[in-house]
Amino acid sequence: MVTFDPDRLRERLAELEQELGQPGFWDDQQHAAAVSAEHARLARRLDRYDRLNREYSDAKELLSLDASLADDVEASIVPLRRELERLQEDALFSGEYDAGDAVVTIQADAGGTDAQDWAEILLRMYQRWAAERGFQTEILETSPGEEYGIKSATFTVKGDNAYGILKAERGKHRLVRLSPFDAAHRRHTSFGQVIVAPLLDEAGKIVLRRDAGGGLIE
Repeated sequence: MVTFDPDRLRERLAELEQELGQPGFWDDQQHAAAVSAEHARLARRLDRYDRLNREYSDAKELLSLDASLADDVEASIVPLRRELERLQEDALFSGEYDAGDAVVTIQADAGGTDAQDWAEILLRMYQRWAAERGFQTEILETSPGEEYGIKSATFTVKGDNAYGILKAERGKHRLVRLSPFDAAHRRHTSFGQVIVAPLLDEAGKIVLRRDAGGGLIE
């Protein structure tokens, strides 16, 4: 099981800071940008961890001074636990692009009008999810459906681990429901295809392969 390791994080930050100080570091702009981005990302994680530690210590000290505040202290620790869980989650994303931003494309698949409506529902779901996590989204392209919904949409998701989280969403997503577009109210099955790729500032040579299900893998 991968866990958040603050000591290893400090070691890695020290390595990056040493590299940042090397003569000619900025000669390779692409490499320098990647190192700087990693340094900033890890520094933010460590700052969050240190802040959580301080707030936990303050709560523990307050409880030792006045036991009658137990309920208030317990309530104050709840958000700390959630943020600690987020740090633990961060440790899971160790792939080359996992920590970065993502480009997501949603395409209506089999199912006609229902599928196009389902594609738009998926788009709204991902936008709402991203907003709740504090991620930023930007629609790059939308192709409207013939009657309802959309044929396709492409958008970016920016935030820590956006690609690492969203890459698990690749593939076909199915919706079974009583169709609002069928006068007989029959049950229809609709499909939407979700394609996720890392958002790169400067793309080098990238080879795209398809998995067994026909989805793209980097």
